[in-house]
Amino acid sequence: MATAENFELQTTKHDVSSILFSADRDYLARNNGDQVKGDSVSGKTIGLYFSASWCGPCRGFTPKLVEVYNELLQLNKFEIVFVSWDEDKESFDAYFSKMPWFAVPFSDSETRDQLNTLFTVSGIPTLVLLDESGKVLTTEGREVIEEYEAEGFPFTSEHIAKLKEQNEEAKKNQSLKSLLVSQSRDYVITADGKTVPVAELEGKTVGLYFLLTTFNACLAFNPKLIEVYKSLKEQGEKFEIVVVPLDDDEPSFKEEFERLPLFSLPVKDKSCKKLIRYFELNSLPTVVIIGPDGKTLHSNAADAIEEHGINAYPFTPEKFAELEEIEKAKREAQTLESILVSEDSDFVIGKDGIKIPVSDLVGKSVLLYFSAHWCPPYRAFLPLLIKVYQEIKEQGKALEVVFISSDRDQASFDEFFSTMPWLALPFGDKRKQSLSRLFKVRRIPMVIAIGPTGKTVSTDARDLIMCHGAEAFPFTDERVKEIEASLEKLADSWPKKVNLELHEHELALTKRRFFNCDGCGEEGRVWSYYCEDCDFDLHPECALGDDSKGTEGVVKGKEAVDEDKPAGEGWTCDGYKCYKD
Repeated sequence: MATAENFELQTTKHDVSSILFSADRDYLARNNGDQVKGDSVSGKTIGLYFSASWCGPCRGFTPKLVEVYNELLQLNKFEIVFVSWDEDKESFDAYFSKMPWFAVPFSDSETRDQLNTLFTVSGIPTLVLLDESGKVLTTEGREVIEEYEAEGFPFTSEHIAKLKEQNEEAKKNQSLKSLLVSQSRDYVITADGKTVPVAELEGKTVGLYFLLTTFNACLAFNPKLIEVYKSLKEQGEKFEIVVVPLDDDEPSFKEEFERLPLFSLPVKDKSCKKLIRYFELNSLPTVVIIGPDGKTLHSNAADAIEEHGINAYPFTPEKFAELEEIEKAKREAQTLESILVSEDSDFVIGKDGIKIPVSDLVGKSVLLYFSAHWCPPYRAFLPLLIKVYQEIKEQGKALEVVFISSDRDQASFDEFFSTMPWLALPFGDKRKQSLSRLFKVRRIPMVIAIGPTGKTVSTDARDLIMCHGAEAFPFTDERVKEIEASLEKLADSWPKKVNLELHEHELALTKRRFFNCDGCGEEGRVWSYYCEDCDFDLHPECALGDDSKGTEGVVKGKEAVDEDKPAGEGWTCDGYKCYKD
């Protein structure tokens, strides 16, 4: 929802020269040291790119922005200006060297600060798009680029609306040809280089397999997918799989594709990007199922294929309803040993590799902690999890944690596990794959809570711990309801609305999962005095002072919600953006 502040930004025209240049500087910089005069951006659509080398999400987005920029370069109607949030010139220079566009010189911190203030940039990466007259098209240019890429140019609201309309129309009239055929290609390819007309696949059930050969989860999934494919073909089923390659390196893809008896789109074919956007790809592996009529049957059957094999065919809603009943029965029969014991692997490990039988954990509450040393958000969450674990253990409650690693090598696992006071699956243990599949682990860190009976009580225990700490134990729905009731009661005596000198508008008492307090600068949770128009938050204790009794440790908790500190103190990263506290 657009705030009043954002609306005002997007209806304001800016004199590009006055905001990009200063009295002492009439040029922008290139990464080779050249100085570029203002007429290089005059009359063009401009992207102001707020970014920094230390920011993980920025490093992830920059290559995509470079690709779009280069694709639009021949039009000579679009320019990007880098506005750095780096802390030293060496870092700025190294990061800027990868960018083909202009930058506000690092030495001109005053202009950079003014741009941050002018466009109310609170987190990075942020891409502000201005039209040729200096009017703000959007402050969410990153989202536009990620969804529409170069096709989104000139990024006007009218053009974006048109693209959305075209997309909706395409979904209504979807067919296998509309998905797979382009102006320059009406075929798919085989591993030996032969071409097969898309028309030959019509009338069959087709799986669109989005494959990234450098992604371990895809490589682990390939054997099962091939097993299912071959079995269905042997049974005479009309089923085909078309790979949608996500690789940039054609030789690497070909090496893996030679092992797959499937069809594929060519590497870097424009239809690959179109399909990524069309199906809103957000996880791997993904197998989109297209029915014989060309309509989408299922947005991702990968889990069903992995878990049920050929029994998931023909991937219809009726079949998935049947599979859900099977899954429900499994959940009701679940025990700790049924999920943690596999063949001869009936143990977890403690320090120095000591084997602990899974049977020793039966009757306890168990947290399955999926994480990895390379994952930035663990840096803030792990200390909190250790603190909560120790507090619960000190209370005499039966709790254990089992670390399930996504580390890339034994040394990284050993180093990371050495910081933890609990148990783990051995590095490379096959049970990690089955547990990840069972609990649909798509991101880490993730915490699954298993109750004393062995049944799953929460797949969102990480958020419960971040929000409520040790009070969340035993992580059941009943306990969450108790906490929520106590929080409702806590706020009974507080005014529902307040007017303060600190903010020009009335603030309303509002439930907010997490927020940054605009008063003290710390993060908060649950209750905020909030102005929706300005996205302004205050902790109750900052708004009410001595009248906010009982808020300590309940609504104010910076320690519980910091995700990452990539540039030292004062930064928070949620994996998508980095914010300054």
